[in-house]
Amino acid sequence: MMTITPGEIPHREMHQILLSGVAPRPIALVATSDAEGNINLSPFSFFNAYSSKPPIVAIGPAHSAKTYKAKDTYLNLLDTGFCTINAVTFSMVEQVNLASCEYEKGVDEFQKSGLTKRPSELIQVPGVLESPFIMECKLISCIPLGREIKGNGNILLCQALKIHISQDVLTDGKIDPRKMDLVARMGYNWYSRVTPESIFEVHKPTWNGIGMDRLPEELRHSSVLSGNDLAKLAGVKDIPQKNSQTAQGFASIEERHRAAKQLLLENRVEEAWQLLL
Repeated sequence: MMTITPGEIPHREMHQILLSGVAPRPIALVATSDAEGNINLSPFSFFNAYSSKPPIVAIGPAHSAKTYKAKDTYLNLLDTGFCTINAVTFSMVEQVNLASCEYEKGVDEFQKSGLTKRPSELIQVPGVLESPFIMECKLISCIPLGREIKGNGNILLCQALKIHISQDVLTDGKIDPRKMDLVARMGYNWYSRVTPESIFEVHKPTWNGIGMDRLPEELRHSSVLSGNDLAKLAGVKDIPQKNSQTAQGFASIEERHRAAKQLLLENRVEEAWQLLL
């Protein structure tokens, strides 16, 4: 493996390595206002949710490594204390990319990107009409992450005061990821798109699984079954009892394991166990 010690490589290179390895990341399209009412709009992929009671999210605007200047989003939030955070979908990704340009302070990126302002209910900062998920937020804490201004990061913790969700992305009253069509940030110029074909469900057991250590040795050393396959088998509450049917018609252990692997792919765990017992 390639090993990297932070501080021994240029900051820009470290930045891209971190973005490439910690990926994909959700994108916050953040609208803020300065004290004079000038609106700023900028995307941040150092972004996530950290609490639901109260609902707390965080963004990480950094000072520029080139100019040492602070982001307008950072300055505006410290100045006025409010923002909207808007989800980014595939249909708006190029407009969001345009909003990321380093325009002069006071330039309205809504106008530059062609995105539409949606009036907020509790704060003066607008949301993005094209976004299916909008949070009206207030700043509750700022945590500087470096001693120097030279490209250092910051964590801005924001509490969601109101959340607006488009009816178009709901199924039975719940947000449907297949309808959101979200975009996530990766390293360099790479992004990823959440499509119906790319998402899947993983059902967490309501009990403690038996664990890998209790699987029969034949399974743990299988040349066919993957770690994911074994984890599904190890997620049962107890090793099932063998039913009256026996696994017949397989020319080898590998062939039997391949048949069980197909059942596991279809989440037919009990049937897979019966083949393997």
